[in-house]
Amino acid sequence: MEGFMHHCHRKLPTLLSRTLFKALKRSYISCTIHTSPLVSVPSKPTIPPPLVSRLFQPSNFREGQEGGDMTCRSQRLMLHTGLIHPSNPGCFYYLPVALRSMEKLVRLIDEEMHAIGGQKIDMPALCSAELWKKSGRWELMGKEMFRLLDRHNAEYCLGPTHEEAVAELFASQTTISYKKLPLLLYQVTRKFRDEQKPKFGLLRGREFYMKDMYSFDINEEAALQTYHSVCQSYGRIFDRLGLTWVQVQAATGNIGGTLSHEFQLPADIGEDQLLVCGNCGFSANIETMEQGQTECSQCQTGTLTESKGIEVGHTFYLGAKYSQAFKALFVNASNVPAVAEMGCFGLGVTRILAASIEVMSSEDAIRWPGCIAPYQVCVLPPKKGSKANEATLVAEKLSQSLGNSLPNLRGEVVLDDRVQMTIGKRLKDAKVLGYPYVVVVGQKALENLPSFEVICQQSGETMFLSKEGLVDLLSKAETI
Repeated sequence: MEGFMHHCHRKLPTLLSRTLFKALKRSYISCTIHTSPLVSVPSKPTIPPPLVSRLFQPSNFREGQEGGDMTCRSQRLMLHTGLIHPSNPGCFYYLPVALRSMEKLVRLIDEEMHAIGGQKIDMPALCSAELWKKSGRWELMGKEMFRLLDRHNAEYCLGPTHEEAVAELFASQTTISYKKLPLLLYQVTRKFRDEQKPKFGLLRGREFYMKDMYSFDINEEAALQTYHSVCQSYGRIFDRLGLTWVQVQAATGNIGGTLSHEFQLPADIGEDQLLVCGNCGFSANIETMEQGQTECSQCQTGTLTESKGIEVGHTFYLGAKYSQAFKALFVNASNVPAVAEMGCFGLGVTRILAASIEVMSSEDAIRWPGCIAPYQVCVLPPKKGSKANEATLVAEKLSQSLGNSLPNLRGEVVLDDRVQMTIGKRLKDAKVLGYPYVVVVGQKALENLPSFEVICQQSGETMFLSKEGLVDLLSKAETI
């Protein structure tokens, strides 16, 4: 035993050093594997293109089925193509493809609102009746307001608009300096209105998405500057969407204030009657004009002609109507509390979406404002078993490379993998759904100098391009 202990004593330092060396080696390897250099940037993952066969886009009608009492083009098209699905009167499910488009529209609105200093918030949809009674609008709103009682018999409403709420929010901040004004707060949320007869799909519903902005300024002059700044941003939004629009003089209604304008898209289906002067461009909602008036009051020489429009935006200069009632005060340059001047500015998000389809589409095919199309590109492989069957792999690789190599097309390319169907049937579907670009991968993609058939749906033009030419064309597609 003594000899064995002596042997272990002599070997112990060596055994410990070997054990320690192995542990340190393992630790070094582990560090080498798991530690990245500080300057490295992780690459973005390769995203496979969405497959048409997997999209949840159920058609609500069989081919040839009539749309019943749907007299509105956008309603028929959005239901037929599975963009929306009816829930209860005036309410709809927004399905994945439509939601992609709406999210892009909201991003576009966000860009323009941030450009003029807007700050995004989110206010409760459930509003206390006390707020509305304080402004005097609880009874004024009538039956269009959804009202309810909680378990304690306290009265509430589902907010159709939020002037009262935002005025109370501002008033709760008792030390706001004039240096922080103008303050522009906005939200994009669901709104509720108990329409007597909802119709035209998303154009007149009981539940809808809206962008509502509220401004606070130090005086009337500053408030009017803010008012015109927001109006200009609305014009930029509609210009970027490629829409024809008109800004018209409007009534203030139950919102109140002393100045108001509507933003209208001219359309035969529109419910608003407009008067437009062909000489000076003056325009007004007919409800603000004297009955039977045909002479333009602005230029005195032009004739007013009547047309119809879809209201997609509304702006109001409110003055002190709400800020006085809620004591929405700021500290002015003389260090004295003063009442803020307010404005409010609405954009109907879901209404813009539907109205765009209404005015841009044909009776049987959707056309989107290019930048908010749900997907920019649809790639069509050949039919399974056809002579060009070998080009299927080319189509799959093309759809993936386009979506991952062009920054503007990341997530924007969809592959119609329903290869059991003919190219013609899938082309028809692509036309109805309104993809801005459709790329057909056929026999020519297998030649020594491969080319692809490209259909530009906005212009109706068809061309054959090399891959380089295709990439160059699609790199110019505008996305949000």
